[in-house]
Amino acid sequence: MNLTMLAILTTLFLGTMLVLISSHWLMIWIGFEMNMLAMVPILMKNFSPRAMEAATKYFLIQATASMLLMLAITLDLMSSGQWTITKTHNTLPSAIITVAMAMKLGMAPFHFWVPEVTQGSPLSSGMLLLTWQKVAPMSILYQMMPTINTNMLTTMAALSILIGGWGGLNQTQLRKIMAYSSIAHMGWMAMIMTYNPDIAILNLLVYIMMTLSMFAILLYNSSTTTLSLSHLSNKTPLITALALLILLSLGGLPPLTGFMPKWMIIQELTKNNMVMMPTVMAMTALLNLYFYVRLAYSTALTMLPTTNNMKMKWQFETTKIMKLTPPLIILSTMALPLTPMMSILN
Repeated sequence: MNLTMLAILTTLFLGTMLVLISSHWLMIWIGFEMNMLAMVPILMKNFSPRAMEAATKYFLIQATASMLLMLAITLDLMSSGQWTITKTHNTLPSAIITVAMAMKLGMAPFHFWVPEVTQGSPLSSGMLLLTWQKVAPMSILYQMMPTINTNMLTTMAALSILIGGWGGLNQTQLRKIMAYSSIAHMGWMAMIMTYNPDIAILNLLVYIMMTLSMFAILLYNSSTTTLSLSHLSNKTPLITALALLILLSLGGLPPLTGFMPKWMIIQELTKNNMVMMPTVMAMTALLNLYFYVRLAYSTALTMLPTTNNMKMKWQFETTKIMKLTPPLIILSTMALPLTPMMSILN
């Protein structure tokens, strides 16, 4: 890694950390700006017109969200007379901040940029975009929880779950599928945010683990389309089986880890006398499960798991180091027994 990339990644990390630890709105805004400006060159790492287009779209949407955030901060300052995050009785700044965070997270109806930007950037940049970049906006929603307009957030969450399911159905590009998966997961987190924000943070952690595991496997094989996935069983049968498990975990099937947050969210919503909403959410999750199973089918069930006809190919040693992938895969698929420990959040 060269010094330039190290500096950019450090700025990205520090920007998010600044948002997480600050109680001063101006410092939070500066943290978001650092984060955004560091992400643009990461998206253009492998320069091409497509990457430039993705970085431009990302910059415009994030700059708009930052502008809205600054507007809300100014309004809040005028009504409360202070810069700190406190419970405000003025609902307008709270609503504007919620919209700004929804834009940064890529929630519906501000979701259009997520599949395009993820598809236009390299796999590693897409991985950062769909995992690390969700942490800072979610932390702001967590801190704003008492003042958030529940109806507005619930509407955006329901739309995100629906669009995240429908959008991924006809996709063949893996990065776009992961982007629609991200939109749906953001919807699940936003839905529970005003009822039990701790479960939303748990969901975020589980989602980040599963997405990192999936991207690690895609990076290991340099796979970007469903067609390239279909050759995996010949080259790496073990990784193929693990990819299948991670996809099913992303879909939320028991007894895999991905079932834990969905189960807890449905339980919490039911406790709050909401029955129709979790029912619709569970049914919409089947759309996501459909395209995950379709990926699993194209990965593991279209070719016999035999060694390749090219005599030497399977004997080549890989040069890619995957130190963190095994623990990530274990956590992404086998952490369901930890649910009783997590259920103290309820």
